[in-house]
Amino acid sequence: MIDEIHVENIALIKCADLVPGPGLTVLTGETGAGKTALLSALKLLMGERADSATVREGSDGALVEGRLFSGARDEEGFVIQRRLGSDGRSRVRVDGSLASVRELSERVSPLIDLCSQHEHQRLLDPASHVGMVDVWAGAGVAEALAAYRDALARANEAARELERVEQASRTQGSRLEEARFALERISDVDPKPGELEELEERLPRVEHAESLACCANDAAEALTCEGGALDALNTAIAELSRMARVDVKLSEFADQLSSAAITVEDAAAELRRYRDSVDFDPAELAAAQERYSAFKGLLRQWGPHMEDVFARRDEAAELLSLVDDAEARVRRARDARDAAEAELAEAARTLTKRRNAAAPRFCREVGKQMARLEMGRAELVWDSKPLARERWTVQGPTACELLYRSGAGMTPRPLRRIASGGELSRVMLASKVVLGEADAVDTLVFDEVDAGVGGSTARSLAQVLADLARTHQVIVVTHLAQVAVQGSVHYVVRRDDAADIPETSLIRVEAADRIAEIARLLSGDATEESLAHAKQLLAEAGRL
Repeated sequence: MIDEIHVENIALIKCADLVPGPGLTVLTGETGAGKTALLSALKLLMGERADSATVREGSDGALVEGRLFSGARDEEGFVIQRRLGSDGRSRVRVDGSLASVRELSERVSPLIDLCSQHEHQRLLDPASHVGMVDVWAGAGVAEALAAYRDALARANEAARELERVEQASRTQGSRLEEARFALERISDVDPKPGELEELEERLPRVEHAESLACCANDAAEALTCEGGALDALNTAIAELSRMARVDVKLSEFADQLSSAAITVEDAAAELRRYRDSVDFDPAELAAAQERYSAFKGLLRQWGPHMEDVFARRDEAAELLSLVDDAEARVRRARDARDAAEAELAEAARTLTKRRNAAAPRFCREVGKQMARLEMGRAELVWDSKPLARERWTVQGPTACELLYRSGAGMTPRPLRRIASGGELSRVMLASKVVLGEADAVDTLVFDEVDAGVGGSTARSLAQVLADLARTHQVIVVTHLAQVAVQGSVHYVVRRDDAADIPETSLIRVEAADRIAEIARLLSGDATEESLAHAKQLLAEAGRL
């Protein structure tokens, strides 16, 4: 839902703010006043392509800012900003952080439907029709669609597995020999996980065993031999203890050195034990060096890490297993594929059946709303054509489309080929009323939905828009007084030609100003009769 929009230097707009209500917001004004500029600003917020011609003449750049909410549970909302330079460069921020135009479109476009003479992308795209029917149909179709998608994923995976097994069964020549050689070579070494790391840690000790033993022995002798470190410590301790009778402070040093002497004795004992544990075994050394060399050979050929060697071993083993047991594996994979396809076919039949049952009901409900809009005997017709299996998608196994028939005896045709801009707007309006709260789009913007409408049709159109505003935020640009009086919020777009560059302003009208604007829509001027009629219409709509 749109909370607020701020616009600067877009077309004729120098500065304007739009704060639409949660229900129906109407925008009125003379033809050419600049209502299209507001729609251009809204398109920029939706992430549409920027055009430097949109920037107001004489300005360095344009700015559009908006605060929106993503559904009823969004309590904080988010702020978007789009700047457009006169050179055509565009900059986007979302909640103050830089973003791309694509990110802007992904964030905002799903929240807003723009419906005008030239903006019906969703309705003109047959891919959106099945989504409308599915949303309206509810849990029955949703469950069938979920089951179909799961079955499609399993069938596709089974087909890929069959292809892999068949490809492996056909493997011959050098690839097969390479796999056999790799498996034999790695199996001869038979490496274990973590063995190389352990060997890299142990081998230096084995290689330098004699030197390590000598080092430990020399260190122990330096500590405990006659005249060594321990003798020096004991001499110091004895002297300190003797003089402690003169100054007790020296006894503290004697105690500290006594602890050090004990530590030295323990270290010397540990060094001797270490010396005795070192076993220089030429045979062990040769075996460790040979093992390490074998590991390095594997790494040179299939490394650089042991994980790569293990992966190559597993890959070769699986390939040889597939070839050796090719016929049985292909048969099992084919059986699995056939079973998955059978499940998919059943899920596809269920989905198609439920859609084809729900879609005509949806069309009838839309037809009732179209009748309210004085569209004669026009109706929507559901068209569902089976697709070849290879063309099945996550949307379903059929090509589905809502066709438009302007009369009972007419041939249904695609909406993009038969309906006029005004008809398309009213078909969209009728569809949205039927979708109601199930529609994921929060905000609907209608422009020229009243094209060619007058009399009783205008009153019906106004009532349908009012009904739609109960479940959506609706913004409508209109020239009809009957529609304008239904709005909970009313803005007037006015153009000032007094300046060198015409300027469009956006003014929220209430009370007497709104009565005067309604009167202008009725008669082109604020006469006593038109003012009285305007008051009557506003009173009937509960807006006075």
